[in-house]
Amino acid sequence: MSNPVFSKSDVFGEPRRTGDRRGATATAQPQYGAYGAGAAGTTGAQAADAASLDAMYQAPAATTADTKRLTYDDVVIKTGGLLALLVVVAAATWTMAPGIWPIGMVVGLVLGLVNAFKRNPSPALIMLYTVAQGVFLGGISAYYESFYDGVVGQAVLATICTFGAALLLFRSGKVRVTPKFTRWLLIAMVGYLVFSLVNVVLVWTNVLDGWGMRGGTLGIIIGLFAVGLAAASLIVDFDSIKRGVEQGVPAKFAWSAAFGLLVTLIWLYLEFLRLLAIFQSGD
Repeated sequence: MSNPVFSKSDVFGEPRRTGDRRGATATAQPQYGAYGAGAAGTTGAQAADAASLDAMYQAPAATTADTKRLTYDDVVIKTGGLLALLVVVAAATWTMAPGIWPIGMVVGLVLGLVNAFKRNPSPALIMLYTVAQGVFLGGISAYYESFYDGVVGQAVLATICTFGAALLLFRSGKVRVTPKFTRWLLIAMVGYLVFSLVNVVLVWTNVLDGWGMRGGTLGIIIGLFAVGLAAASLIVDFDSIKRGVEQGVPAKFAWSAAFGLLVTLIWLYLEFLRLLAIFQSGD
């Protein structure tokens, strides 16, 4: 998998082929009294079994609250809550202190790595990550908007549309997540990361100015490629969540799923923000 939030998780990986399902089925089957245990014992056991079976049939079906297993609703609710928190913090930072975005960037990077490699999700750390990223996005968005009017609204709309398109493609089955697909995505993401780091170093050391190697036509092509990578990563994220639900992982991992989606959405938004700014700058 491409997203480290999912690829480093034991619960969102490929299903394990074990005999657990057979064992669970056998356990769930009612145990009936053995014949030859005596007339009175047999009659009593049969009456108890009949009463137990009747109670089981009359009882309401078990819900996800009873089983404590992950559901899509859990993921949607957690993701929606984190996105709402992100937007509120970003708006407050934009309005009151946009200049502190570097702090949010550093803190968000550290907390992102911590959360990505934790075996069990920590809601508190995930929310702190969201707050830090809200500070970063609010400040950096205000910076871009001051130079490129309307670019933030366009980037937000493009992110929402891309998320919806990726979800529709995944649900339609037209895009299948295969081992070959994930390997290609991983190689492409590593190559893009190396390119981005080299470009940042060249710009910061004044070897290149402006957008560095991301200016002009080449910058637009690279930006479109990065948006494609982020969209493909979303599809892989959806597939990881689907496997988690189908395998019946504990409901607490809805926090991990929501965090993973948030990481990819933030990346996608930043790529759109940079790409649209390059379009407007004409550099």
